[in-house]
Amino acid sequence: MELGKTAVVLGGSAAGLCAAGALAPHFEQVLVLERDELPAEAEHRRGVPQSKHPHFLLNSGRRAIGALFPGFEEDLIAAGGLHLMPSMDAAYLDGPGWSARKRSAMTMIYSSRILIERVLRDKVRELANVTIREGVTVTGLTTAGGAVTGVELGSEHLGADFVVDALGRGSSVGDWLVAAGWPKPEVQTLDAKVTYTSRWYDLPADRPASWWWRHLVIMPTLDKGEHPAEHEFLVNFFPIEGNRVIACMGSWGLEMPRTTDTFAESAARVRTPLFAAAMDRCEPTSEVHLTRSTGNKWRRYDRWKTPPRGLAFIGDSICAFNPFYAQGISSASASALLLREHLPAFDTKRFLAAQRKLLAVPWRLAMARDQGYACAVGTETLPEWQRRVVSALSGPAFSLIVGAAREDDVVDEHFAKVFNLDESLGDMMRNPRVLAGLLRYRVRAALGRHRVPFGFDPRAEPPAADYSPATTAAAR
Repeated sequence: MELGKTAVVLGGSAAGLCAAGALAPHFEQVLVLERDELPAEAEHRRGVPQSKHPHFLLNSGRRAIGALFPGFEEDLIAAGGLHLMPSMDAAYLDGPGWSARKRSAMTMIYSSRILIERVLRDKVRELANVTIREGVTVTGLTTAGGAVTGVELGSEHLGADFVVDALGRGSSVGDWLVAAGWPKPEVQTLDAKVTYTSRWYDLPADRPASWWWRHLVIMPTLDKGEHPAEHEFLVNFFPIEGNRVIACMGSWGLEMPRTTDTFAESAARVRTPLFAAAMDRCEPTSEVHLTRSTGNKWRRYDRWKTPPRGLAFIGDSICAFNPFYAQGISSASASALLLREHLPAFDTKRFLAAQRKLLAVPWRLAMARDQGYACAVGTETLPEWQRRVVSALSGPAFSLIVGAAREDDVVDEHFAKVFNLDESLGDMMRNPRVLAGLLRYRVRAALGRHRVPFGFDPRAEPPAADYSPATTAAAR
C-alpha cells in the first residue's frame, strides 16, 4: 500500500514511543496521542501504574530500541541506569540455597520504568517530524474501503494515512473495528493469578561490606512440605538509578501484602533473612503498590482473513504477558523494529504473520510456566493431567538448566538467549550440544561432582567468591 503523509500513534508509553521511532523515517508527520500530561522528568503517571514495579529491559529490547533510537543505551546509562552482569552482581537464591558467582556473557541495564520512558521521550522529541499531543482521549476510528482513515477525539476528527494501536491492555481498537464490520478477533488468555507488591527505598550512603551484590533475587521454593506461604514468593531487591532500590514480592495465586506493616511482616518470612535485613538498612520513600492485572492475553488479529489496511498493533494492545517474565517492553520494541522493516511497502497481513512468529517466542515461554498452576484460568488452560505434568516438571527443569548453565558455557550462552528472547525455548532444547550439556550436568550432579558449588545456606550471607573457571584455575 502507498503510505501517504500522516501517521498517528495511539498511546505515548514505551510501545507508542518505539512505534513513533519506527514511523518517523517514512512519513512527513507522525502524531503521538497520549491521554496523560507527560512529565518532563522521570516521574510516575496515571496511565502507567506498573511503573512502580521493577522492569527488566532484556538484551533483545536494548538492541531493538537502540536500532530505533541510536544512542539510547548510552543516554540511559548517562541518566543513571546501571550496566551490570547479573551472574556476578546479583545474589541468586534458587533451589536449596545461594548460587555461586560466575562470569558470563550476559549483561543488563537496570533502571526504573519511568527513567526508560523519560529517555525514550527525549529521543522522540529529537525527531523533527514527530509531535506528542498530550491530554487527549481517543474515542474511535474512522474507516473506508477496508482501511483505517482516521481517529476520533470526541467531536474532533484527525485524518490519518496510517495508525498504530499502542493503547495497551485496555485498548478499545478491537471493539471499534468490530463496530465497523470486522469480525470479533479470537483472544487467547491465561491468567495465572499473579499478584505483586512493591515499595521503593533509598539505599544507605555507605553499603555494608558484605553487600558485594547489587541485585537480590529469591526464587520460589521447590519444597513440597510445610513452609510459610512467603517461601513461594518470587522476590527482588532491584537496583535502579539514584542509589535506590525497588523491593518487590510476587506470587502465583497467593494473597500479597497491601500495607507497610504487612509488607515488612511478609518480608521477614521469605526464604532468607537477608531481604528484610536489607530493607531495614534502607529508607522507604513510597507506600506499598500492588498490581493484579497480570494475565497473558493475545488478540489474534493475525487470524483475520482481511485485516484493515493502514493499521498495526504494537505492545500490550495485541499481546500482553505475565510481567514476571519481563517480556513486555522488549517484545513491543521488537515489534516496532519489525514494523519499520515492513515499511514503506506495508502489507497488513504480511506484517501480522511476521509479528506472530516474533510474539510466539515469549508467548510459549510464558505458557511453559503459567500452564502448570492450578489457579490459572483462561482459554489456554490444560487438562488437569497435563497441568500436573507441567507443574511437576517445570520447576525442576528450570533448576536443571540453571545448574547446567553454571558449569557449561554453551548451555549458559543459549539460556541467556532464551531469557533475552533471542532464541525460543524449543530451539534451545533441540540443540544437541545443549542436550549433551544438560545430560553431563545431570550425571555429574548424581555423582556429587559439581564443577561450581551451589546450595549455600540461605540463612547466611551469599558467598562473595568468584567461581568463574579462569578465577578458580588461577587459585589452584
